Amino acid sequence: MRYQIRHAIVRYAADLILEDVNFEIHDSEKIAVIGRNGCGKTTLLKLISGEIEMSNIDSDEECGITTSGTQRVGYLKQISFEDSEITVEQEILKVFAPVFECEKRMGELNELLKEKSTSQILNEYASLQAKMEALGGYSYRQDMETIFQKFGFALSDLERPIGTLSGGQQTKIAFVKLLLSQPDIMLLDEPTNHLDTATIEWLEGYLKNYQKAVVIVSHDRMFLEHVIDVTYEIEYHHIKRYVGNYTAFLHQKEEAIKKQEKDYEAQQAEIKRLTDWIEKWKNTPTKVAATRSKRKVIEHMVMVEKPRRFDTKAFQGQFVPKTTSYTEVLLVKDLQIGYDFVLSKVSFQLNRGERLAVIGDNGKGKSTLLKTLVGKINKLGGSYSFGSRVEWEYFDQQAAVAESANPKKTVLDDFWEVYPTLKEVEVRNALGNFLFTQDEVFKELGQLSGGEKVRLALCKLFKRQPNLLILDEPTNHMDLVGKEALEKILKSYTGTVLFVSHDRYFIREIATEILSFEQNQVTYYKMGYDEYMEKRGNAKDTKDTMVTENKAGKKEPTLSDIFDKKTYYNPGKVLSRLRQQLEKYEKMLAESEERLSELQIEQMNPKYATDYQKLTKLENMIAEEERKQESLLERILETECELDHMQAVQN
Repeated sequence: MRYQIRHAIVRYAADLILEDVNFEIHDSEKIAVIGRNGCGKTTLLKLISGEIEMSNIDSDEECGITTSGTQRVGYLKQISFEDSEITVEQEILKVFAPVFECEKRMGELNELLKEKSTSQILNEYASLQAKMEALGGYSYRQDMETIFQKFGFALSDLERPIGTLSGGQQTKIAFVKLLLSQPDIMLLDEPTNHLDTATIEWLEGYLKNYQKAVVIVSHDRMFLEHVIDVTYEIEYHHIKRYVGNYTAFLHQKEEAIKKQEKDYEAQQAEIKRLTDWIEKWKNTPTKVAATRSKRKVIEHMVMVEKPRRFDTKAFQGQFVPKTTSYTEVLLVKDLQIGYDFVLSKVSFQLNRGERLAVIGDNGKGKSTLLKTLVGKINKLGGSYSFGSRVEWEYFDQQAAVAESANPKKTVLDDFWEVYPTLKEVEVRNALGNFLFTQDEVFKELGQLSGGEKVRLALCKLFKRQPNLLILDEPTNHMDLVGKEALEKILKSYTGTVLFVSHDRYFIREIATEILSFEQNQVTYYKMGYDEYMEKRGNAKDTKDTMVTENKAGKKEPTLSDIFDKKTYYNPGKVLSRLRQQLEKYEKMLAESEERLSELQIEQMNPKYATDYQKLTKLENMIAEEERKQESLLERILETECELDHMQAVQN
C-alpha cells in the first residue's frame, strides 16, 4: 500500500466537507474520485497533496495518514510560473535538475579518473550511472520532445517565453512537467480540460501503462472508462470505494442500493413481528421471560441503515418543439468559415430528427461554424440555408457563464424578463425543472456557479420550444449527473440538434451523425460515434461511407472532393498571412484597451456626476469597447492555434 487515510474529517470554518474518510492507494492503481460539484473532490486531492490537514488530527480517535516510505506526490492544478521571461524549454528542464546534477558529478569523476583510478571513484561512478538510468537521464531529451508534441505544441514553441502562452497552454506545460517528473502518486484535477481528442486518447494510453499510482478527478466519463480500475464516490460527505471502471461502479452502486433496501425492509419486518409479539404477551406472567428475550434480540440487532436518497437530483423535463420543421432543416454548401481568412470549408445536410455532433481538434473552426450559422460571424464564401418552418435557438457556453451585466438581478427576475407574459407559478415551475426551487430563485446572478449559469441558460432556451437546437459545448461546467440529465432530455427531444462537444461519452450517447474537423478538411459521416471510431481506424478503405445522401439518393462529394487545397493551402503564404493577422489583432486590442482606459477616466469626471445622458452614453461606449476586446481576444486565440498548427506541420 502506497498511501492510506483513516477516519479523516475535513472542515472549512464551520462547514463539514468530508466525514470519516477512509481512502487507500495501492501500487499502480488508477483511481477516480467522482461526485456532485462541490462535494469535496478537490478537497480530497488537497488533503493527499498536503496542502490542507485533517480537522480531527489532534483527536483521540484512530485517525491519520500513513505512507509506505517516502512517496513523491505530483499535483496538476492551475498555476502561474515564477519567471515569465524564461523559455518554455528552460521551464520544462527544471524537472531534470537531478539528472543535470548527476551529469555534473559524473563529469567531475571522469576528470579524476584521468589522473588515477580508485575503487571508490569507480563505485561512485557506477552508482551515478544507475541513478541516471532510473531517472531516465539518457533519454530525457527525447521524452521531453515526444510528450511536448503530444500536447499539440510544435518544437519551435520550446523557444517561446513562458509568459507569452495562454492560460490553457501554461496548464498544458504544467501537465508536461508533471508527466516527465513521474511522481509516485499523480493527482489530476480535470486533466482533459484544454486537450483535444487526439491528445486525450494518447493520454489515456500513457496513464493506463503508467507504472505508479494515479488519482483522477474528472467529469469525462469515457476517459474514466478507459483509464481507471478503482472508483471512489463522495456523497453526503462520505466516501465509498468500488473496484472497477465507471461502468462497473454504476452497476455495483445499483446492486448495493438494491441489497440495502432488501436488507432494511427484511429487518424492519422482523422488528415489527417481534414488537407485535411483545405487545401481545407483555402482560402475561408465563410469557415474561420470552418477551424479555425478544426485546434483547431487537436491542442487539446490528441495524441496517435506511437507504438514503442518492444524490441524483438533476434538471428534467419533456421538451416538445412548438412547431415541426420540414424534412430538410439545414443545407450547408461549400461554406467558408473564419474571420479574415478561411479556417475551414464545410458541406453537409441536416435533416429533421438528426443529432449532428461537430468534433475535431481545437482551433479548426468548430465554434466558428456555429457562430457563422447563427449570424454572429459573416461567412467568407459558399452558402447555407435553413429549411421551411425551422425555429432555432443557440446556446453559447462562453456567453452562458460570462459575468452578467446586472449581477444583482435575481434568477427569477432574469427569467421573467425574457418571458414577461408568464404567471409567477409558470416561471417557478420552469425554473424548478432546472433545480431553481424555493428561495434559490432569489439568488443573484453574480452568486451563481458556472453550472448554475448553464442550467439557467438552458432553462430559458428550452422554454422557447425551438425545433432546432444549436449547442456549443453544452456539458461544460456540468457534473456527471447533470450530463446524464441533458442526455436524457436530448434523446427524448423530437426536434433536431447540431452541437459541438469534446465529451466523447456525451457524443456517443447523443450523436446520430458526425461532422469531423480533420487536418485539412471537414468530413461528414452518416453514422454514430462508435461506428465513426471504427471507420476512422481504417479511413482509406472506407471512403465510400464518408458521404451525404441527398433526397434523390445521389452521393454528395465530401470536402476533399470539392475543395481545391492548392488554392488555400500554401504553407509559406498562410504562415505569413497568419503572422500579419496576429500582429494586426494585437495592435487593435492595444488601441481598444487605450480607448477603454480613456473612457473609464472620463466616466469618473466629477462634472458628469449628474449628467445622466452623458453617463449613459459613456457606459454604452465602454460596453462596446469591452465587446470589441472579447471578439479580438477570440480572434487572437484562433489565429494563434492555427499558427501553432502550421508551424508544427512545417517542422
